[in-house]
Amino acid sequence: MADKHVKKVVLAYSGGLDTSIILKWLQTTYQCEVVTFTADLGQGEELEPARQKALLLGIKPENIHIEDLREEFVRDYVFPMFRANAAYEGVYLLGTSIARPLIGKKLIEIAEKVGADAVSHGATGKGNDQVRFELTAYALKPDVVVIAPWREWDLRSREQLLAFAEQHQIPIAKDKRGEAPFSVDANLLHASSEGKVLEDPAQEVPDYVYSRTISPEDAPDKPTYITIDFAKGDAVAIDGASLSPANLLAKLNQLGRDNGIGRLDLVENRYVGMKSRGMYETPGGTILHVAHRAIESITLDRGAAHLKDQIMPQYAELIYNGFWFSPEREMLQALIDKSQEFVAGQVRLKLYKGGAYVVGRSSPYSLYDQDLVTFEEGAVAYDHRDAAGFIRLNALRLRTLGQRKKKLGL
Repeated sequence: MADKHVKKVVLAYSGGLDTSIILKWLQTTYQCEVVTFTADLGQGEELEPARQKALLLGIKPENIHIEDLREEFVRDYVFPMFRANAAYEGVYLLGTSIARPLIGKKLIEIAEKVGADAVSHGATGKGNDQVRFELTAYALKPDVVVIAPWREWDLRSREQLLAFAEQHQIPIAKDKRGEAPFSVDANLLHASSEGKVLEDPAQEVPDYVYSRTISPEDAPDKPTYITIDFAKGDAVAIDGASLSPANLLAKLNQLGRDNGIGRLDLVENRYVGMKSRGMYETPGGTILHVAHRAIESITLDRGAAHLKDQIMPQYAELIYNGFWFSPEREMLQALIDKSQEFVAGQVRLKLYKGGAYVVGRSSPYSLYDQDLVTFEEGAVAYDHRDAAGFIRLNALRLRTLGQRKKKLGL
């Protein structure tokens, strides 16, 4: 249990039932003043009810903090991550993972501003988010006290949580009386669904779980063509119209949603050691991921491109595990950002029934030389005969090994 002498704590507060119970639990268990922080990361929910709920639970108006972080989220977290083409275990575009360092950072900023002794979150003791929130908090404020109610309290069942809510007159929505069929986390990059009906990885995800995409079968029979413009590795325009980072991702989300793009059914390895099955919807991010690799294909040198692919799994794992504010992530980011200097130009894509397909790419910094690759005899400095010596030199060690095997009769 954290320090019982805590006088003021900043709580990451969604306004939902669980964090409302946590708010009241903090007040009753620690006898402390609670400050709430609610982040708008583009989850698509009205946040004013969170303010009203906090007021109802006795939080002073000046202690209620609600911030629109959509632009900062995409500009300073999502886009830097997408410059790396990051995908955890090859496929997961890290929609939940990348939101946690920003929320954690704001928790610490508010704690410093209001003179709080501690911060608190609603992550459970089984998941990754507890690690991400707390590693961020300790990195930015080494002496911070972190209160994790799910690891401290004795409310072990839904019935006990509801009983606590009723005892303390916390409003319970009618749909919260029964067990939720699955757990959802959403922001501008993605929506994730886990738990309950999804816990058997052998069973197909029910249709009602999807919230960000229409079924590919229901998508239009006619493809949608779009262009995405890039500058220094970041998307800056769609179909020639310049957009802010958050507005650009929102536009791609709509295009992805309408074409059934971005669904992922995944069994992943959590940092805490267990496997979990989740369903992720990342419509705009999936399109952006495909487009970014396409513009890199003509603007990055082979050595740079292959080095990026080699370090990507480590970079993605650092984000997944909560080490956004670690020196190694920042070092890798510097390398990645350096690689993006000439990653600029336009990618044309065809969106069709669940797929985002590259159909064209161009750049003023393109390294693609048609004269070099043509089968026709070009006027460039490439002599086909040079390849013979190139191959003989590369074959030298293989031939030497082969001769040894032959000598040994292997």
